[in-house]
Amino acid sequence: MRISIGHVTRYTYGEPTKYSILALRLTPPSFQGQRVIEWKIHARGIEAAKAFRDGFGNTVHLVSCTDPHVESVIIAKGIVETEERAGIVSGLADPAPLNVYRRQTPMTTANEAIIALARETGMHEPGQPASIESMHRLMLAVRDAVDYQIGATNAHTTAAETLRDGVGVCQDHAHLFISSARALGVPARYVSGYLLIGDEPAEANHAWAEVWINDLGWVGFDPANRSCPTDHYVRLAAGLDSTFAAPIRGMRHGAAREQLDVMVEVQRHASQQQ
Repeated sequence: MRISIGHVTRYTYGEPTKYSILALRLTPPSFQGQRVIEWKIHARGIEAAKAFRDGFGNTVHLVSCTDPHVESVIIAKGIVETEERAGIVSGLADPAPLNVYRRQTPMTTANEAIIALARETGMHEPGQPASIESMHRLMLAVRDAVDYQIGATNAHTTAAETLRDGVGVCQDHAHLFISSARALGVPARYVSGYLLIGDEPAEANHAWAEVWINDLGWVGFDPANRSCPTDHYVRLAAGLDSTFAAPIRGMRHGAAREQLDVMVEVQRHASQQQ
């Protein structure tokens, strides 16, 4: 399947800012089941951007602007071809060792309630190899514990807070799933990307998780939708939690007030539309 994606981010500042620097993780990788046909990033300073791969294998463009400016606009768009792989991720460059993905972060630190949730997988001993069946049980347990509700959480909500309040969005489901898996000693990572919904263009940036399963490797799980990723998913970046895989992170010197507007449009490529 070929999927067209348009992702526009606009920062508007209350007064001219003198300097800004942004790290853009806005380049989807090609691997087995996903192939980038064409992709372009438009942003102030992108021509002189420093491009590199971070410790998780994500492509990062570091762009800066030293002229006074009242807004920063970043546009990423292109076409990605996907195949159904039952959530299995193969052929993806990742320099980080597995033990790194067992590390809890402030966003994913497990408490007693999360440990109890993790035991619903049937895995009671940390370090026990994960199975497809146990991770499916965990995915469903996370979704049953957390109702999908937009606006109930924010970018800084932790996995423990999500489970306590019982509401959240895809980012929160992913964090709770990852926290629970790591509590069992299972390597897990956060994934940002896009999801094709239906036949009409839709705003569908998305997040899910991947865990390491022996003999299979990395396998994706999307608790928000109670399923493994399909050919409707486009993988963008990954890391220990959402802060490591955020499409855009940065800093600036100047105005204290800013407004953020994001628009994402995902649709079947025109050549495949009926």
